Parts: sequence; structure tokens; C-alpha cells
Amino acid sequence: MKVSDLEGKVIGLYFSANWYPPCRNFTPVLVDMYEQLKTNGSNFEIVYVSSDEDLNAFNNYHALMPWLAIPFSDLEAKKALNRNLISKVFLA
Repeated sequence: MKVSDLEGKVIGLYFSANWYPPCRNFTPVLVDMYEQLKTNGSNFEIVYVSSDEDLNAFNNYHALMPWLAIPFSDLEAKKALNRNLISKVFLA
């Protein structure tokens, strides 16, 4: 999917990792909510931002999610999103 395909949608960034139990517990809840929203025609999209330890862990965890993800190999995008989030939350 191209970034331009997300234009006009409400985007939720899901910072998560397979190794963190609260994330593992929350993911199925979020999947259910996401599927309900999509069924109801919502203009909402989620993008997974991984903190997984390796590509295999990323692939296995992301397979549980019906939404998009920043590619595991795109470390610069993940770092930029983390930096921007931290600066917005803690410096605002």
C-alpha cells in the first residue's frame, strides 16, 4: 500500500512488541475493535510500529494483525516515529 492510499484516513499508530505481555494481551482486543470499525465502514487505519527483536518474531506477531506495518527493516522510519512521539508527548 502506498502512503497516498492513507490520505484522508484517521491513522492509529500501534507501537507494540511480541515479547511484551501487555501488548500480546491487548492485540486481540484491538483486532476485534478494528474489524468492527472496518465492518461499519470506518475511515480508520492502523499501522503497526514494531519493537520486535528479529524479523521472524515480527512476521509471526504481525500475522495476528489485519492491518499495515512499517517494514521491520525500516529502522529509520521507526526511529523517526518514536522520536516524534516522544517529543510531542513529553515536550508539548
